[in-house]
Amino acid sequence: SMASAVKEVIKSVEFEEGDTVILNDPYRGGTHLPDITLIAPLFHKGELLLFVANRAHHADVGGVSAGSMPLASSLFQEGIVIPPIKLIKGGKIEQDVLDFILSNVRTPKEREGDLLAQVMACKTGIRRLEELLGELGKERFLELCEELSAYGERLMKSALQKIPPGEYSFEDFLEDDGMGARDVAIRVEVKALSDRVVVDFSRSDPQVRGPMNAPRSVTLSATYYVFRCLLPEDSPAVEGCFRPIEVITRKGTVVDAIFPYPVSGGNVETSQRIVDVLLGALAKALPDTVPAASQGTMNNVAIGGIDLKRDKPFTYYETLGGGMGAWAGGDGESAVHSHMTNTMNTPVEALEHAYPFLVRECSVRRGSGGEGKKKGGDGIIREIEFLTDVEVTVLSERRRIPPYGLFGGKEGKVGRNVLVDEKGTHEMPGKFSVRVSKGTRLRIETPGGGGYA
Repeated sequence: SMASAVKEVIKSVEFEEGDTVILNDPYRGGTHLPDITLIAPLFHKGELLLFVANRAHHADVGGVSAGSMPLASSLFQEGIVIPPIKLIKGGKIEQDVLDFILSNVRTPKEREGDLLAQVMACKTGIRRLEELLGELGKERFLELCEELSAYGERLMKSALQKIPPGEYSFEDFLEDDGMGARDVAIRVEVKALSDRVVVDFSRSDPQVRGPMNAPRSVTLSATYYVFRCLLPEDSPAVEGCFRPIEVITRKGTVVDAIFPYPVSGGNVETSQRIVDVLLGALAKALPDTVPAASQGTMNNVAIGGIDLKRDKPFTYYETLGGGMGAWAGGDGESAVHSHMTNTMNTPVEALEHAYPFLVRECSVRRGSGGEGKKKGGDGIIREIEFLTDVEVTVLSERRRIPPYGLFGGKEGKVGRNVLVDEKGTHEMPGKFSVRVSKGTRLRIETPGGGGYA
């Protein structure tokens, strides 16, 4: 999805040397508001030659709940919306822009540190590319860039040629949007045409009131991810890889939402279901290659409150691993992040050191993977006791509709969200936001992966 942001910025910003643009608007190339993108130009002998960019998830960008992953009915409830604007101009930070952003978040010091780290990442990228330009010269540098992209295109075409020509369809469902909608369908039809594919999501359900909508950039990202999985591990992540892939969406659907529908869960949950339906379709064409469904959720947990020992507010966000789907070649991995997550399970010691939490349990959820000749991976159990009053938001899926197995393999077990307090044990839905008192425990049991054959 990074390419979407760069293309949007090119259309709307006039760059000068030393500039860096910031944005997070999901409808202008972003994904969801916590993902902040920085883009900087590289000038070579006065000519704008290329851009460097990076994106980082920030633990809070304002909005109605700590962690900026609320059960929202509008984008504006999810946090501060940053259009493409210059954070750095001519090499100097635009302090008023930075101050405005930091004034709209709960933990400004952390956000400032993370943003400055992103600034330095852009500078490092520019410096290293300048070194390459100095070594190779402009013409050879651009020639090699195009050769690398063309190589990526050849790799993808070679992989696509292994898919038998035909049409392959699949559907799966988001359980709910947290605001009343249930069983929201995502449908795909993959047309394999020798060395290219057409991926059509246009029959997916309309956008929903709650935060489970995905902007088109997220749908593109999830689609490209699946097809990249067909390539060798050392394949470059270049635009050429995606030239043979045509993606069709319909405006106003859950996979191509219209401003200002909320999207915080679209990037983290709907993206996972997009992967699931694509894998389900491709399994019909490549049964020995494609795995059963993995846990199909990121198990998003956002927590905020006041750390009384440090006398300051805190926000915490994490995603929890689960079971991978099994495939013809082996069992699914257990207790890992899968597909679109791109994170790790936070170590217990780090969590307890940095936040007013006590981790009561962190274990593998034995027996949660689907049975089969090849077994789905198991999920995890994470139980946290809060040492201060907190606000908790959970966005999760696969609490009612299990991860599918393939070719006779059994489904993985659904996940479970539980709050335990002085009044007892409370089964919670897949999506909720609640304020709880010191001593309350949050227990999350994540789904297992589907079995195979």
